[in-house]
Amino acid sequence: MPARIGLDAMGGDQAPHAIVSGAVQALSDADDVEVVLVGDESRVKAELDAIDGLTATDRVRIVHASQVVPMGQAPLDALRQNKDSSIVRVAELAADGQVDAVISAGNTGAFAAAAQLKMRPLRCISRPGIAVAIPSFHGPVVLCDCGANIQAKPHQLHEYAVMSTLYAERVLGVVSPRVGLLSVGGESQKGTELVKQTHALLHGDANLEFVGNVEGQDLFSNVCQVAVCDGFVGNILLKLVEGLAESLFPTISREFEDEDPQARERFDSALKRVWSRHDFSEYGGAPLLGVNGVCIICHGRSGERAIRNAVRAAAKFLSHNFNEAIVERLGDK
Repeated sequence: MPARIGLDAMGGDQAPHAIVSGAVQALSDADDVEVVLVGDESRVKAELDAIDGLTATDRVRIVHASQVVPMGQAPLDALRQNKDSSIVRVAELAADGQVDAVISAGNTGAFAAAAQLKMRPLRCISRPGIAVAIPSFHGPVVLCDCGANIQAKPHQLHEYAVMSTLYAERVLGVVSPRVGLLSVGGESQKGTELVKQTHALLHGDANLEFVGNVEGQDLFSNVCQVAVCDGFVGNILLKLVEGLAESLFPTISREFEDEDPQARERFDSALKRVWSRHDFSEYGGAPLLGVNGVCIICHGRSGERAIRNAVRAAAKFLSHNFNEAIVERLGDK
């Protein structure tokens, strides 16, 4: 049975063009994927009609939604005031079993809230978390949570550690990922009460390769491949890393402006290769771990490549029976 993937066609800075085009490109990667584009039917159809050589129309379906959630609107207000929005409708399709996975580059808070309200958390998860794969020289580092739960409890951070470990292993291909707990120092007695209590839980879980407390710089030093924290800390750290990466590459490039053309060309080529290995869009988006289904949250600036990769990531989640592994690991509650 093909993987049925629903996309919020109206979410993101480049919607609907980038969403529709990226989804169609993803169909060329695999013949066992179907996409459902949710949004303004006339605009989505116009985008599809404009794609040259489109042959996979039998694997594309449009579901009309008359509203779009504004990017800056508070999550609960967005859901109450935009019940016929593309974000709400795509989550409802998943809840009704009409799609197996959902993707949006729209309002992150609203999408996460819609997924939790409509799709519901797994029975063993008290609060889903956003896991972001941060590129590093040593490979991806999974950071969770990145904004879904800013007032986390110790047992929820333990859930994030377990789910992120499975994500790193099964989806990203990391062998025996080491888990670190973000804190202000490596010693176990350092940190907030949340960190101290979480440290005890992670240390007591024999199924985790827990390396103890880690600091921000450790994420890029191959100390751990999974790092857990509350959503407040995680979101700030993520935005800092994104901003630093986006400003660092142009800054380095500017230093070579006066080089001779051949040297400049060689440098630009090398810089592009480095950037391609550290580009967040390579992973497509961040999974909301712990919901009953597959939910991929994309950056608001996602282009066609990011959406294409998000569809591929969603299909990969489904092929690995990821949620079944979470339930098996954490058990019933």
